[in-house]
Amino acid sequence: MGNFILGAYNMTKANGYRKIPDPVDTMAAEAANSVRRLSSAEARRCDLYSGPTVIAPPENMKAPCDADGTATRLERARKSIDETASDGGTPEAEQPDRNSIDKFAIAFDIDGVLVKGGKPLPASIDAMKYINGDNPYGVKIPYIFVTNGGGKTEEERCIDLSRQLQIEVSPGQFICGHTPMREMVEEYQTVLVVGGEGEKCRVVAEDYGFKDVITPGDIIKSKHDTTPFRKLTEEEHYDSRSRNFDESTVDAIFVFADSRDWAGDQQIILDLLMSKNGHLGTRSETFDEGPPIYFSHNDIVWSTSHEHSRIGMGALRTSVEALYKELTGKELTTVAFGKPQLGTFGFATRLLREWCKETYGIDQPPATVYFVGDTPESDIRGTNEYNQISDTEWFSILVKTGVYQDDKTPQFPPREVCEDVLAAVKFAFQRELGEDS
Repeated sequence: MGNFILGAYNMTKANGYRKIPDPVDTMAAEAANSVRRLSSAEARRCDLYSGPTVIAPPENMKAPCDADGTATRLERARKSIDETASDGGTPEAEQPDRNSIDKFAIAFDIDGVLVKGGKPLPASIDAMKYINGDNPYGVKIPYIFVTNGGGKTEEERCIDLSRQLQIEVSPGQFICGHTPMREMVEEYQTVLVVGGEGEKCRVVAEDYGFKDVITPGDIIKSKHDTTPFRKLTEEEHYDSRSRNFDESTVDAIFVFADSRDWAGDQQIILDLLMSKNGHLGTRSETFDEGPPIYFSHNDIVWSTSHEHSRIGMGALRTSVEALYKELTGKELTTVAFGKPQLGTFGFATRLLREWCKETYGIDQPPATVYFVGDTPESDIRGTNEYNQISDTEWFSILVKTGVYQDDKTPQFPPREVCEDVLAAVKFAFQRELGEDS
Protein backbone atom coordinates (compact mmCIF):
# COMPACT_ATOMS: atom_id res chain seq x y z
CA MET A 1 0.00 0.00 0.00
CA GLY A 2 1.14 3.48 -0.17
CA ASN A 3 1.97 6.55 1.86
CA PHE A 4 3.73 10.00 1.79
CA ILE A 5 5.32 12.70 4.08
CA LEU A 6 7.34 15.89 3.90
CA GLY A 7 10.11 16.67 6.31
CA ALA A 8 12.03 19.79 7.25
CA TYR A 9 15.31 20.99 5.83
CA ASN A 10 18.03 23.73 5.49
CA MET A 11 21.53 23.43 3.85
CA THR A 12 24.42 24.42 1.59
CA LYS A 13 26.59 22.10 -0.45
CA ALA A 14 28.68 22.48 -3.55
CA ASN A 15 27.22 20.50 -6.50
CA GLY A 16 24.71 23.26 -7.25
CA TYR A 17 22.50 22.84 -4.19
CA ARG A 18 20.90 26.06 -2.99
CA LYS A 19 20.79 27.31 0.58
CA ILE A 20 17.38 26.71 2.13
CA PRO A 21 16.13 29.04 4.88
CA ASP A 22 16.00 27.46 8.31
CA PRO A 23 12.31 27.08 9.28
CA VAL A 24 13.26 27.23 12.97
CA ASP A 25 14.29 30.89 12.55
CA THR A 26 11.27 31.87 10.48
CA MET A 27 8.85 30.30 12.95
CA ALA A 28 10.50 31.64 16.11
CA ALA A 29 7.89 34.34 16.69
CA GLU A 30 5.06 31.85 16.34
CA ALA A 31 6.74 29.44 18.74
CA ALA A 32 7.09 32.18 21.32
CA ASN A 33 3.36 32.86 21.24
CA SER A 34 2.21 29.24 21.37
CA VAL A 35 1.55 27.86 24.81
CA ARG A 36 1.74 24.13 24.22
CA ARG A 37 2.56 21.75 21.43
CA LEU A 38 0.23 18.78 21.03
CA SER A 39 2.57 15.81 21.21
CA SER A 40 1.67 12.60 19.42
CA ALA A 41 2.44 10.75 22.60
CA GLU A 42 -0.06 12.82 24.61
CA ALA A 43 -2.89 13.39 22.14
CA ARG A 44 -6.37 12.38 23.19
CA ARG A 45 -9.38 11.52 21.04
CA CYS A 46 -11.02 14.89 21.83
CA ASP A 47 -7.93 16.67 20.47
CA LEU A 48 -8.27 15.05 17.07
CA TYR A 49 -11.54 16.47 15.80
CA SER A 50 -11.34 20.10 16.85
CA GLY A 51 -9.15 21.55 14.09
CA PRO A 52 -9.66 22.15 10.38
CA THR A 53 -10.17 19.14 8.17
CA VAL A 54 -7.47 17.92 5.81
CA ILE A 55 -8.23 17.70 2.11
CA ALA A 56 -6.12 16.12 -0.58
CA PRO A 57 -8.03 15.55 -3.82
CA PRO A 58 -6.60 13.85 -6.88
CA GLU A 59 -7.56 14.80 -10.40
CA ASN A 60 -10.84 13.91 -12.09
CA MET A 61 -13.09 14.71 -9.12
CA LYS A 62 -16.58 15.97 -9.86
CA ALA A 63 -15.91 19.08 -7.81
CA PRO A 64 -13.04 21.35 -8.98
CA CYS A 65 -9.63 20.68 -7.44
CA ASP A 66 -7.69 23.67 -6.09
CA ALA A 67 -4.39 21.90 -5.46
CA ASP A 68 -2.37 24.93 -4.36
CA GLY A 69 -5.03 26.10 -1.92
CA THR A 70 -5.45 22.57 -0.64
CA ALA A 71 -1.77 22.24 0.16
CA THR A 72 -1.90 25.51 2.09
CA ARG A 73 -4.89 24.31 4.10
CA LEU A 74 -3.08 21.06 4.83
CA GLU A 75 -0.22 23.04 6.35
CA ARG A 76 -2.68 25.02 8.45
CA ALA A 77 -4.14 21.74 9.67
CA ARG A 78 -0.66 20.64 10.69
CA LYS A 79 -0.21 23.80 12.75
CA SER A 80 -3.55 23.30 14.45
CA ILE A 81 -2.31 19.97 15.79
CA ASP A 82 1.18 21.27 16.67
CA GLU A 83 -0.10 24.20 18.73
CA THR A 84 -2.87 24.49 21.33
CA ALA A 85 -3.91 27.18 23.74
CA SER A 86 -3.94 25.30 27.04
CA ASP A 87 -1.62 26.19 29.92
CA GLY A 88 1.00 24.02 31.57
CA GLY A 89 1.73 21.78 28.63
CA THR A 90 4.89 20.20 27.37
CA PRO A 91 7.32 22.75 25.87
CA GLU A 92 8.27 22.27 22.25
CA ALA A 93 11.46 20.29 21.83
CA GLU A 94 14.44 22.20 20.51
CA GLN A 95 15.04 21.38 16.86
CA PRO A 96 18.64 20.76 15.75
CA ASP A 97 20.14 23.02 13.11
CA ARG A 98 20.96 20.58 10.31
CA ASN A 99 21.61 20.90 6.65
CA SER A 100 19.12 19.84 4.04
CA ILE A 101 18.82 19.81 0.27
CA ASP A 102 16.02 20.33 -2.23
CA LYS A 103 17.31 18.26 -5.15
CA PHE A 104 15.26 15.15 -4.37
CA ALA A 105 12.54 13.88 -2.06
CA ILE A 106 11.22 10.51 -0.92
CA ALA A 107 7.61 9.31 -0.78
CA PHE A 108 6.71 6.36 1.42
CA ASP A 109 3.94 3.84 1.44
CA ILE A 110 3.16 2.74 5.01
CA ASP A 111 1.82 -0.82 5.39
CA GLY A 112 4.49 -3.32 4.39
CA VAL A 113 7.12 -0.58 4.08
CA LEU A 114 7.25 1.17 7.46
CA VAL A 115 4.64 -0.68 9.49
CA LYS A 116 3.31 -4.24 9.54
CA GLY A 117 0.45 -5.46 11.69
CA GLY A 118 0.36 -2.13 13.52
CA LYS A 119 4.02 -2.35 14.57
CA PRO A 120 7.03 -0.62 13.00
CA LEU A 121 9.22 -2.80 10.82
CA PRO A 122 12.79 -3.16 12.16
CA ALA A 123 14.37 -0.84 9.59
CA SER A 124 11.73 1.90 9.63
CA ILE A 125 12.85 3.90 12.68
CA ASP A 126 16.47 3.90 11.46
CA ALA A 127 15.26 4.98 8.01
CA MET A 128 13.45 7.96 9.54
CA LYS A 129 16.56 8.92 11.49
CA TYR A 130 18.67 8.63 8.34
CA ILE A 131 16.42 10.84 6.23
CA ASN A 132 16.21 13.41 9.03
CA GLY A 133 19.96 14.02 9.15
CA ASP A 134 21.52 11.05 10.94
CA ASN A 135 23.53 10.01 7.88
CA PRO A 136 27.14 10.31 6.65
CA TYR A 137 26.23 13.25 4.40
CA GLY A 138 24.89 15.35 7.27
CA VAL A 139 21.79 16.41 5.30
CA LYS A 140 18.02 16.18 5.67
CA ILE A 141 15.71 15.29 2.78
CA PRO A 142 12.03 16.24 2.37
CA TYR A 143 9.63 13.30 2.49
CA ILE A 144 5.90 12.58 2.38
CA PHE A 145 3.55 9.66 3.08
CA VAL A 146 0.90 8.47 0.63
CA THR A 147 -1.21 5.52 1.73
CA ASN A 148 -4.29 3.76 0.46
CA GLY A 149 -5.25 2.96 4.04
CA GLY A 150 -7.93 4.89 5.91
CA GLY A 151 -10.82 4.47 8.29
CA LYS A 152 -9.69 7.30 10.59
CA THR A 153 -9.25 11.04 10.24
CA GLU A 154 -5.94 12.13 8.78
CA GLU A 155 -5.06 13.69 12.13
CA GLU A 156 -5.60 10.42 13.96
CA ARG A 157 -3.60 8.48 11.38
CA CYS A 158 -0.71 10.92 11.80
CA ILE A 159 -0.73 10.53 15.57
CA ASP A 160 -0.68 6.74 15.20
CA LEU A 161 2.23 6.93 12.77
CA SER A 162 4.11 9.38 15.00
CA ARG A 163 4.01 6.88 17.84
CA GLN A 164 5.04 4.00 15.62
CA LEU A 165 7.99 5.77 13.96
CA GLN A 166 9.01 7.93 16.94
CA ILE A 167 8.83 11.14 14.89
CA GLU A 168 6.32 13.96 14.52
CA VAL A 169 4.15 13.33 11.46
CA SER A 170 2.11 16.26 10.17
CA PRO A 171 -1.32 16.08 8.46
CA GLY A 172 0.19 18.45 5.90
CA GLN A 173 2.55 15.66 4.88
CA PHE A 174 -0.04 12.92 4.67
CA ILE A 175 -2.43 11.66 1.98
CA CYS A 176 -4.67 8.64 2.59
CA GLY A 177 -7.12 6.74 0.40
CA HIS A 178 -10.36 8.48 1.29
CA THR A 179 -9.21 12.11 1.48
CA PRO A 180 -10.34 12.74 -2.14
CA MET A 181 -13.91 11.97 -1.08
CA ARG A 182 -14.04 15.29 0.74
CA GLU A 183 -14.21 17.03 -2.63
CA MET A 184 -17.58 15.39 -3.27
CA VAL A 185 -19.36 16.92 -0.27
CA GLU A 186 -21.34 19.37 -2.39
CA GLU A 187 -22.30 16.67 -4.90
CA TYR A 188 -24.30 14.41 -2.56
CA GLN A 189 -26.68 15.10 0.32
CA THR A 190 -27.33 11.68 1.91
CA VAL A 191 -24.55 9.09 1.71
CA LEU A 192 -23.99 5.53 2.91
CA VAL A 193 -20.51 5.14 4.44
CA VAL A 194 -19.15 1.59 4.67
CA GLY A 195 -16.14 0.05 6.45
CA GLY A 196 -13.85 0.69 9.37
CA GLU A 197 -14.21 0.20 13.10
CA GLY A 198 -17.35 1.28 14.89
CA GLU A 199 -18.44 4.83 14.07
CA LYS A 200 -15.02 6.08 12.92
CA CYS A 201 -15.87 6.33 9.22
CA ARG A 202 -19.04 8.24 10.02
CA VAL A 203 -16.91 10.65 12.05
CA VAL A 204 -14.50 11.05 9.13
CA ALA A 205 -17.34 11.67 6.64
CA GLU A 206 -19.01 14.23 8.87
CA ASP A 207 -15.63 15.82 9.52
CA TYR A 208 -15.23 16.21 5.76
CA GLY A 209 -18.58 18.03 5.63
CA PHE A 210 -21.08 15.41 4.47
CA LYS A 211 -24.42 16.57 5.84
CA ASP A 212 -26.37 13.31 6.19
CA VAL A 213 -24.30 10.17 6.81
CA ILE A 214 -25.84 6.70 7.08
CA THR A 215 -24.02 3.51 8.12
CA PRO A 216 -25.01 -0.14 7.63
CA GLY A 217 -25.70 -0.23 11.38
CA ASP A 218 -28.40 2.42 10.99
CA ILE A 219 -30.16 0.29 8.38
CA ILE A 220 -29.91 -2.93 10.41
CA LYS A 221 -31.17 -1.14 13.53
CA SER A 222 -34.20 0.15 11.65
CA LYS A 223 -34.92 -3.13 9.80
CA HIS A 224 -33.15 -6.03 11.50
CA ASP A 225 -33.99 -8.65 8.86
CA THR A 226 -32.00 -6.73 6.22
CA THR A 227 -29.06 -8.97 7.15
CA PRO A 228 -30.45 -12.30 8.44
CA PHE A 229 -27.17 -13.50 9.97
CA ARG A 230 -25.86 -10.19 11.31
CA LYS A 231 -27.05 -8.93 14.67
CA LEU A 232 -25.85 -5.67 16.16
CA THR A 233 -23.95 -5.80 19.42
CA GLU A 234 -25.25 -3.71 22.31
CA GLU A 235 -22.66 -1.03 21.58
CA GLU A 236 -23.43 -1.04 17.85
CA HIS A 237 -27.15 -0.76 18.55
CA TYR A 238 -26.54 2.20 20.86
CA ASP A 239 -24.26 4.02 18.37
CA SER A 240 -26.46 3.38 15.31
CA ARG A 241 -29.08 6.00 14.53
CA SER A 242 -32.78 5.31 14.09
CA ARG A 243 -34.52 6.83 11.07
CA ASN A 244 -37.41 6.26 8.71
CA PHE A 245 -35.82 4.86 5.56
CA ASP A 246 -39.16 5.04 3.75
CA GLU A 247 -38.53 8.78 3.64
CA SER A 248 -34.79 8.60 2.85
CA THR A 249 -32.93 8.55 -0.45
CA VAL A 250 -29.28 7.50 -0.55
CA ASP A 251 -27.47 9.60 -3.14
CA ALA A 252 -24.09 7.80 -3.12
CA ILE A 253 -22.21 4.92 -1.50
CA PHE A 254 -18.68 5.50 -0.17
CA VAL A 255 -16.50 2.59 0.97
CA PHE A 256 -14.11 4.49 3.24
CA ALA A 257 -12.24 1.54 4.73
CA ASP A 258 -12.09 -2.26 4.71
CA SER A 259 -15.40 -3.91 5.57
CA ARG A 260 -15.63 -5.73 8.91
CA ASP A 261 -18.74 -7.62 7.73
CA TRP A 262 -18.53 -8.59 4.07
CA ALA A 263 -21.85 -10.44 3.95
CA GLY A 264 -23.93 -7.75 5.63
CA ASP A 265 -22.24 -4.82 3.93
CA GLN A 266 -22.51 -6.38 0.48
CA GLN A 267 -26.22 -7.17 1.02
CA ILE A 268 -26.93 -3.53 1.87
CA ILE A 269 -24.74 -2.19 -0.96
CA LEU A 270 -26.47 -4.44 -3.50
CA ASP A 271 -29.92 -3.51 -2.18
CA LEU A 272 -29.13 0.13 -2.90
CA LEU A 273 -27.43 -0.48 -6.25
CA MET A 274 -30.52 -2.36 -7.47
CA SER A 275 -32.99 0.16 -5.99
CA LYS A 276 -35.09 2.85 -7.58
CA ASN A 277 -33.16 6.08 -7.07
CA GLY A 278 -31.58 4.99 -3.78
CA HIS A 279 -34.85 4.12 -1.96
CA LEU A 280 -34.23 1.10 0.27
CA GLY A 281 -36.83 -1.63 -0.14
CA THR A 282 -37.48 -0.86 -3.81
CA ARG A 283 -36.23 -2.70 -6.90
CA SER A 284 -35.47 -1.10 -10.23
CA GLU A 285 -36.84 -2.83 -13.31
CA THR A 286 -33.88 -1.65 -15.41
CA PHE A 287 -31.12 -1.83 -12.76
CA ASP A 288 -29.67 1.49 -13.83
CA GLU A 289 -31.30 3.77 -11.26
CA GLY A 290 -29.20 3.06 -8.19
CA PRO A 291 -26.70 5.45 -6.59
CA PRO A 292 -23.01 5.54 -7.66
CA ILE A 293 -20.45 3.69 -5.56
CA TYR A 294 -16.93 4.87 -4.72
CA PHE A 295 -14.04 2.92 -3.15
CA SER A 296 -11.16 4.71 -1.43
CA HIS A 297 -8.65 2.37 -3.11
CA ASN A 298 -8.41 -0.83 -5.12
CA ASP A 299 -5.71 -2.94 -3.43
CA ILE A 300 -6.69 -6.60 -3.79
CA VAL A 301 -4.23 -7.65 -1.06
CA TRP A 302 -2.23 -5.91 1.64
CA SER A 303 0.52 -6.74 4.08
CA THR A 304 -0.23 -7.56 7.73
CA SER A 305 1.53 -9.47 10.51
CA HIS A 306 0.28 -12.72 8.94
CA GLU A 307 2.83 -14.70 6.92
CA HIS A 308 0.69 -14.30 3.78
CA SER A 309 -0.94 -11.19 2.31
CA ARG A 310 -4.58 -10.63 3.29
CA ILE A 311 -7.40 -9.59 0.93
CA GLY A 312 -8.42 -5.95 1.00
CA MET A 313 -10.86 -3.43 -0.41
CA GLY A 314 -10.09 -4.25 -4.02
CA ALA A 315 -11.33 -7.78 -3.36
CA LEU A 316 -14.58 -6.40 -1.95
CA ARG A 317 -14.97 -4.25 -5.05
CA THR A 318 -14.44 -7.29 -7.28
CA SER A 319 -16.96 -9.28 -5.24
CA VAL A 320 -19.63 -6.57 -5.41
CA GLU A 321 -19.18 -6.25 -9.18
CA ALA A 322 -19.42 -10.02 -9.67
CA LEU A 323 -22.54 -10.35 -7.49
CA TYR A 324 -24.22 -7.42 -9.22
CA LYS A 325 -23.67 -9.01 -12.62
CA GLU A 326 -24.92 -12.37 -11.37
CA LEU A 327 -28.09 -10.80 -9.97
CA THR A 328 -28.85 -8.31 -12.76
CA GLY A 329 -26.99 -9.54 -15.81
CA LYS A 330 -25.39 -6.11 -16.13
CA GLU A 331 -21.90 -4.73 -15.61
CA LEU A 332 -21.51 -2.44 -12.61
CA THR A 333 -19.57 0.80 -12.96
CA THR A 334 -17.52 1.59 -9.86
CA VAL A 335 -14.93 4.27 -9.09
CA ALA A 336 -11.74 3.78 -7.03
CA PHE A 337 -9.34 6.42 -5.72
CA GLY A 338 -5.87 6.02 -4.22
CA LYS A 339 -2.90 4.39 -5.92
CA PRO A 340 -2.29 3.58 -8.76
CA GLN A 341 -4.63 6.38 -9.95
CA LEU A 342 -2.44 9.08 -11.47
CA GLY A 343 -4.35 11.90 -9.82
CA THR A 344 -2.99 10.78 -6.44
CA PHE A 345 0.60 11.12 -7.66
CA GLY A 346 -0.17 14.42 -9.36
CA PHE A 347 -1.56 15.88 -6.18
CA ALA A 348 1.42 14.59 -4.19
CA THR A 349 3.74 16.46 -6.57
CA ARG A 350 1.79 19.70 -6.19
CA LEU A 351 1.54 19.29 -2.42
CA LEU A 352 5.28 18.79 -2.16
CA ARG A 353 5.93 21.95 -4.14
CA GLU A 354 3.42 24.03 -2.17
CA TRP A 355 4.80 22.79 1.13
CA CYS A 356 8.33 23.82 0.14
CA LYS A 357 7.12 27.21 -1.12
CA GLU A 358 5.07 28.06 1.96
CA THR A 359 7.57 26.81 4.54
CA TYR A 360 10.99 27.31 2.94
CA GLY A 361 10.50 29.78 0.09
CA ILE A 362 11.42 27.22 -2.61
CA ASP A 363 9.14 27.71 -5.59
CA GLN A 364 10.05 24.58 -7.52
CA PRO A 365 9.51 20.84 -7.14
CA PRO A 366 12.39 18.42 -6.52
CA ALA A 367 14.04 17.04 -9.64
CA THR A 368 13.40 13.46 -8.46
CA VAL A 369 10.88 11.85 -6.12
CA TYR A 370 11.70 8.31 -4.99
CA PHE A 371 8.59 6.29 -4.17
CA VAL A 372 9.17 3.37 -1.78
CA GLY A 373 6.38 0.77 -1.87
CA ASP A 374 5.68 -2.93 -1.36
CA THR A 375 2.83 -3.54 -3.83
CA PRO A 376 3.72 -3.77 -7.54
CA GLU A 377 0.09 -3.43 -8.68
CA SER A 378 -0.48 -0.07 -6.95
CA ASP A 379 2.75 1.51 -5.69
CA ILE A 380 5.05 0.54 -8.55
CA ARG A 381 2.51 0.69 -11.34
CA GLY A 382 1.33 4.17 -10.31
CA THR A 383 4.86 5.50 -9.89
CA ASN A 384 6.03 4.18 -13.27
CA GLU A 385 2.97 5.41 -15.15
CA TYR A 386 3.03 8.84 -13.54
CA ASN A 387 6.73 9.16 -14.34
CA GLN A 388 5.86 8.93 -18.04
CA ILE A 389 3.74 12.10 -17.91
CA SER A 390 5.42 14.09 -15.12
CA ASP A 391 8.03 16.85 -15.43
CA THR A 392 9.47 15.54 -12.15
CA GLU A 393 11.21 12.16 -12.30
CA TRP A 394 9.36 9.58 -10.22
CA PHE A 395 11.64 6.64 -9.39
CA SER A 396 10.03 3.41 -8.16
CA ILE A 397 11.65 1.30 -5.41
CA LEU A 398 10.12 -2.02 -4.33
CA VAL A 399 10.92 -3.41 -0.87
CA LYS A 400 10.69 -7.06 0.17
CA THR A 401 9.02 -6.52 3.55
CA GLY A 402 5.38 -6.50 2.42
CA VAL A 403 3.19 -7.85 -0.37
CA TYR A 404 6.02 -8.51 -2.83
CA GLN A 405 7.49 -12.01 -2.71
CA ASP A 406 11.07 -12.72 -3.80
CA ASP A 407 10.16 -15.84 -5.76
CA LYS A 408 7.71 -14.01 -8.06
CA THR A 409 8.37 -11.68 -10.98
CA PRO A 410 6.39 -8.47 -10.45
CA GLN A 411 3.76 -7.75 -13.08
CA PHE A 412 4.86 -4.11 -12.89
CA PRO A 413 8.68 -4.09 -12.53
CA PRO A 414 10.29 -1.45 -10.30
CA ARG A 415 13.42 0.45 -11.23
CA GLU A 416 15.12 -0.84 -8.07
CA VAL A 417 14.47 -3.63 -5.54
CA CYS A 418 15.74 -3.25 -1.96
CA GLU A 419 15.63 -5.49 1.10
CA ASP A 420 13.87 -2.92 3.30
CA VAL A 421 13.06 0.77 3.68
CA LEU A 422 16.45 1.69 5.16
CA ALA A 423 18.23 0.13 2.17
CA ALA A 424 15.84 2.06 -0.12
CA VAL A 425 16.61 5.38 1.58
CA LYS A 426 20.37 4.71 1.41
CA PHE A 427 20.05 3.83 -2.29
CA ALA A 428 18.34 7.17 -3.01
CA PHE A 429 21.02 9.10 -1.12
CA GLN A 430 23.84 7.30 -2.92
CA ARG A 431 22.25 7.77 -6.35
CA GLU A 432 21.89 11.51 -5.74
CA LEU A 433 24.93 12.32 -3.62
CA GLY A 434 27.43 9.56 -4.45
CA GLU A 435 29.00 6.99 -2.14
CA ASP A 436 29.51 8.30 1.39
CA SER A 437 33.11 8.64 2.47
